[in-house]
Amino acid sequence: MRFIFVILFLFFLSGCDIFSTREVEPPNQSRANYQTPVTPELLIQNLINSLTDKNLENYLLSFSDPNFTNRVFTFSASSSALSQFPALANNWGLRNEEQYFNNLISKVQKDQPITLNLTNISSSPQGDSLFYNASYFINIPNISAEIQSNYQGELSFSLIRDSRAIWTIYFWQDTKNSNLLSWSELKGRLY
Repeated sequence: MRFIFVILFLFFLSGCDIFSTREVEPPNQSRANYQTPVTPELLIQNLINSLTDKNLENYLLSFSDPNFTNRVFTFSASSSALSQFPALANNWGLRNEEQYFNNLISKVQKDQPITLNLTNISSSPQGDSLFYNASYFINIPNISAEIQSNYQGELSFSLIRDSRAIWTIYFWQDTKNSNLLSWSELKGRLY
């Protein structure tokens, strides 16, 4: 009788797949286009990809983390945007970036990319820092009457290699240089 009970018990266990491994659950947000930014070029590419993919986590990883550097991220808006959007003048930091970017990606449909093109790029290394300048053009799919599709200007990034030996942006200055709205004005509208 005991022998039959042991056989039935083993048969029951083998039918439950109790010892088999299960499928790995996919993460909430894809990081497929994210590469550890061990060079400034990878950092800039991650920033571009985070816009295209509308990936908040990857976007925020582009900016300095006070846990790994003594630099706190700050943003300096274009003067035309400061006069329209006073919130841009109040020590704009990482939390502001998070709110702006979250609002942006929530308004753009999943299948429509946000594109960022950088031209006239120049950089100047300074030890574990780098100053990066570029002209930018951003295209956002039409999301509402008050949010235009195209933004243009000049950006200046101050980059630093943190204690993990990865590059991050700790200072961002935006300058308006055309009749189109600047990135600062986009941030002001969506904040």
